[in-house]
Amino acid sequence: QLQASGGGLVQAGGSLRLSCATSEGTGSSIGMGWFRQAPGKEREFVAGVPWGGYSTFYADSVKGRFTISRDNARNTVYLQMNSLKPEDTAVYYCAGKTRRGSYYDETLYDYWGQGTLVTVSS
Repeated sequence: QLQASGGGLVQAGGSLRLSCATSEGTGSSIGMGWFRQAPGKEREFVAGVPWGGYSTFYADSVKGRFTISRDNARNTVYLQMNSLKPEDTAVYYCAGKTRRGSYYDETLYDYWGQGTLVTVSS
């Protein structure tokens, strides 16, 4: 089970940090990802990180502004979001990746959190 938190209302240029805690532990998945879905749009990949190693993956739209990190001891993944823009407004979901392949491919994720709403005002 995944529990995402940290969403809210922020002005453009501001920051938020999302957290996602997994009760399953790090052994139930290869890594974690953050996705988002804006009103009227399809869900899209935001960022991903394996539980081991040093790799991280980002959508082009968030590179340089968002940072994904993990705390294996706490079974938690974070998404630090800086320089937020109105187009970042969406429901953000964390997900557990259980199969090998691209972190950008949401079909490789089997565990999904309930989502947390991020609203960026202009």
